[in-house]
Amino acid sequence: QVRLVESGGGLVQFGGSLRLSCVTSGFISEWYGVGWFRQAPGKEREGISCIGSSEGRTRDSTYYADAVKGRFTISRDDTQNTVYLQMNSLKPEDTAVYYCATTRTRWYVGLDENEYDYWGQGTQVTVSS
Repeated sequence: QVRLVESGGGLVQFGGSLRLSCVTSGFISEWYGVGWFRQAPGKEREGISCIGSSEGRTRDSTYYADAVKGRFTISRDDTQNTVYLQMNSLKPEDTAVYYCATTRTRWYVGLDENEYDYWGQGTQVTVSS
């Protein structure tokens, strides 16, 4: 059974940092990309970052939404079955529930949430001004 569990969210002040973790299980995680998404109150869910598989043509490819580019960094540690999202220079507009997700399409890397098949339960990030 595929499972993703996020952690690391919390309350942080403007300009602060957090590192989110997404622990995966139930599949060969290094074969598949993982994405991070977020949903703020009253807004649609948006893709913010993704990382490709650890092998093949999308090996360690990364993408970032413009809203987080230069502030967030995605990485993966397959020895720990974990994907990280380091978030720096946080702003109040980063406040949202953050989700990680993975896909059954082996070489997919991108931010189209329709391509993602398995989702975690989310972790709340709140940035105070």
